[in-house]
Parts: sequence; C-alpha cells; structure tokens
Amino acid sequence: MKINSGDFVMPGDVLGVSEQFLPDEWTYDDGNCIKAAVFGNVSIDNKSKMISIIPKSGIPTLLKIGDTVYGQVSDVRGQRAMIDVQQMKNCDRQFALSYMGAIHISQVKNGYLEKLYDAFRIGDIIEAKVTRIMGDNLDLNTMDKEGGIIKAMCTKCRAFMKPTNKKDELYCEVCNRREKRKISSNYDY
Repeated sequence: MKINSGDFVMPGDVLGVSEQFLPDEWTYDDGNCIKAAVFGNVSIDNKSKMISIIPKSGIPTLLKIGDTVYGQVSDVRGQRAMIDVQQMKNCDRQFALSYMGAIHISQVKNGYLEKLYDAFRIGDIIEAKVTRIMGDNLDLNTMDKEGGIIKAMCTKCRAFMKPTNKKDELYCEVCNRREKRKISSNYDY
C-alpha cells in the first residue's frame, strides 16, 4: 500500500520503510517501518525524505529527552527495572503512544548499588527522567534528588510505607517491616 500526502492514518499505521523515509513529527521508526503515532493526515517532504503527521485533533503528548515522567515498576530483574510509564510530570494530556521504560542499575543513583532490588520493587510508583527514546521504548534515570520512588507499599502486608531517618529506607507501620528503596525527594506519604 502506497501512502500519499493527505492520506488519513491511525496510530500504528505503516507509512513506509526506514530506507524510504526519515521519521518526523508524530511518526516513529520501529526498527523496520515508519509508523504513525497519532490520528491525522500524512505530510511528505520529498526533498528531505521526511514524513510526518498533521494531527486531526488536539496534539497529544509526545516525550522528549529530559522530560520527567511517572510510572509503575512492572518487573525487576538482574540489572534492569521495567517501568510502565503512565504520565508526564506537569501535563494532564494522554500520551500519543503507550511507553515502556527501563532503568539500568547504573542509572539509579550516584555511587555503587549492589542490588537493583534495594532501589525498586514491583508496584512502586516512580519519578524518572527520559534519557533515550527508541519508538515507544524509553531509557530512564533516577540519579537526581527528585528521581526515585514517590509511593511504595510494603512487600509483606501491602500497606503504604513511610520514610525513616535513614537514607533510602522505608518503614511499614502495620507490620514494622523496613525496606530499602531509592526514595525521591517528592515521596508522598
């Protein structure tokens, strides 16, 4: 199927192959094909070989490097935590794409971290900065003081935990459990 300027497309529609076009506004390269990120009309610049979308309705949020996001930890394995990215900080609009983020152990905090499990647990809500974007996949970092856990539940009883006087430690008032985390300065308790 050949896509022409002016054609109406939906998110995920294939616009062309990576060798044919360079992605521009509201498009992304999934590794093989250039795809639409939003509902709208195709715009092709044949001179520069760029393809973009003119959104049909209000412009949805599309992330950039340096943006701060909120997400929920969905998996912690070895040296990488997987994050279901849910919202951009200071923005109420929905994302144009659903994003999945990853934080490598070296991007959690300054200094040495022996186990990633001492920083994040499944279900934790985090604040992180976007450091790299590859389509709908993000590399994230929590190295600044705002980066880290903003809400956490006890892994034993699932009650919300409070910070202690010790750095990177949370306390459960229900079962008296103490757990390590990379805590954000914006932790909500």
